[in-house]
Amino acid sequence: MTDVDEYIAGYASDVQEKLQIVRQTIITHAPDAVESIAYGMPAYKLNKKPLVYFGAFAQHIGFYATPTGHEKFKIELAQYKQGKGSVQFPYDQPLPVDLIGRIVQFRVEENKQK
Repeated sequence: MTDVDEYIAGYASDVQEKLQIVRQTIITHAPDAVESIAYGMPAYKLNKKPLVYFGAFAQHIGFYATPTGHEKFKIELAQYKQGKGSVQFPYDQPLPVDLIGRIVQFRVEENKQK
């Protein structure tokens, strides 16, 4: 897999729709980020530093904003299953687009300060 379009095309249409929403939310809030594939999933870097990642799984979209992004929004993310530096957005629930956007904005500002 070499690009995000190819990655998204590999999933069922309902999953593709959600992946495109996550992708567009990231692009909207981090228009200067460089899009690629890393760790087998869509990845975004800003100033050559990791920003966020996301990926499709059997029952959810995994979203990775490094531990700092998750720590900053831990109260709002508490309703979702989480791991170290990851959160799972189930397919059977609406995507928290506003929250994803705010996390990306936080990571952009954090990235600029480093």
